[in-house]
Amino acid sequence: MNIAIISAGGTGQRLNNGENSLPKQFLKINDKPIIIHTLELFEKHEDIDKIYISIHPDYYEYMQDLVKHYYITKTAGIVKGGATGQDSIYNALKLAQSENPENSIVLIHDGVRPNITEEVITKNIECAKKNGNAITCTSCFETILISENGINPQHVPYRKHTYAAQAPQSFHLGEIVQAHEDTRKVNPNYTDIVDSCTLFKTLNKPTYMIFGNRGNIKITTIEDLYILRALIRYKEDLEAFGGQI
Repeated sequence: MNIAIISAGGTGQRLNNGENSLPKQFLKINDKPIIIHTLELFEKHEDIDKIYISIHPDYYEYMQDLVKHYYITKTAGIVKGGATGQDSIYNALKLAQSENPENSIVLIHDGVRPNITEEVITKNIECAKKNGNAITCTSCFETILISENGINPQHVPYRKHTYAAQAPQSFHLGEIVQAHEDTRKVNPNYTDIVDSCTLFKTLNKPTYMIFGNRGNIKITTIEDLYILRALIRYKEDLEAFGGQI
């Protein structure tokens, strides 16, 4: 089984959008919520068998209505998110574990990252089957500074050695659930665990990179929202003109 875990439990406080009070995953681009743009990528991919969604408890029924309205037929379950992003992912993983084989591949993805390509999903599945996991990334084009005090850079790594981790991040279902449970015993609040890659690395587990598309942005700020609108408009124009614009 190839399973998508879509995490959308946040309230979007950093976006500070003036459009309405809805969390960012429900803001509309071309009259369609961002979360639906994301879900449709996995719905349409022929190798994805099931989708599980983790959503903020206040929007649980709303998410159910959206899935029905937009015919996201691969949806196997919707769970209420937890106190942190990793708690929310864990809740979805536990539901998936109760219904699927331990060796299933799970692609953990952000609900507000709606611009990955079909090829990136395929590469995640292939790499996870071969190596046990896959971390989507892109090369960094700007210089990265390491600073512990936020004032002085203590270290400047060579740019050619730096990469930005994105999503999906893919694993065998049983192994990623075990990684969560091992972490929760010693770090129940997931302190400094920002994603599944970090989770694995804190447990000294090897990870493997695949290269994603640079348009695979995560909507965090109002500027990201403007960029996403332009990207989706361009992609739809490209499709409308048969890839010739």
